[in-house]
Amino acid sequence: MARGRAAYGSALLGVCNVTPDSFSDGGASLRFEDACARVQVLFEEGADIVDLGAESTRPGAQRVPSGEQIARAVEVVRFAARKGPVSIDTADPLVADACLSAGACAVNDVSCLRDHALARVVAKHDAGLIVMHSRGSQTDMAGFSVYPESAYVHIVDEVVIELDDAVRRAVAVGVREDAIAVDPGFGFAKNRGQSLTLLRQTDLLVSKIDRPVVVGASRKSFLTAFDRESQPTERIGASIGAAAWASRHGASMVRVHDVRATRQALLLERALTRGEPSDA
Repeated sequence: MARGRAAYGSALLGVCNVTPDSFSDGGASLRFEDACARVQVLFEEGADIVDLGAESTRPGAQRVPSGEQIARAVEVVRFAARKGPVSIDTADPLVADACLSAGACAVNDVSCLRDHALARVVAKHDAGLIVMHSRGSQTDMAGFSVYPESAYVHIVDEVVIELDDAVRRAVAVGVREDAIAVDPGFGFAKNRGQSLTLLRQTDLLVSKIDRPVVVGASRKSFLTAFDRESQPTERIGASIGAAAWASRHGASMVRVHDVRATRQALLLERALTRGEPSDA
């Protein structure tokens, strides 16, 4: 996956969930018409890629059968692909194959490549692959930002090692090296403090991983460290702060729900730090 960063620092992956139960926006884009409207807004607000998901990955979410995911997603992918680049957020090889055939250019895999067949599908389509760090499925997650403190000794090193292993497995079945990006997986098999440590050390992650790094912190539960009672849609300030920090410290892409607001923040920071004109 290309390392190119947008004029405002990091490429923006805009989130569109065609699900009834995603943690932040479940049900809002479940109907085809609503999903297409969401895609249109994301691109108009400045998304470089739309990341489309048809299965919730919140803690405790049940797996959605391949056929149901495809029915939710594939026509939205066709629509989105006519507007701009689209990735499909799935760990299911059948879903990935259908959506790549419909025009998606990449797969966003939250399973840390649990199924080698997924990588084979990516290789068949010569597509991009984002590998996200996780341990186990969403069904097995105990709760939002719940994970044993003792699970990691040196979290950055352990996440890097496990991501590198997944990348090697992808390359071994034919995925191009330059088509792979990695995501440290905030909130997946990590408690609040562990996610914050990873975010704080974005620059170290980037230096240890010889490929583009994707940061997906938007609206996640670990951000309640700064506002304990906040609901997902009330975490926009912290989400923008996390995206700005990640971009400043080398993230190639940030995955966000609030594209316009995040883009404004990244543009402002870039203008201030580089002395660029206000109409950049």
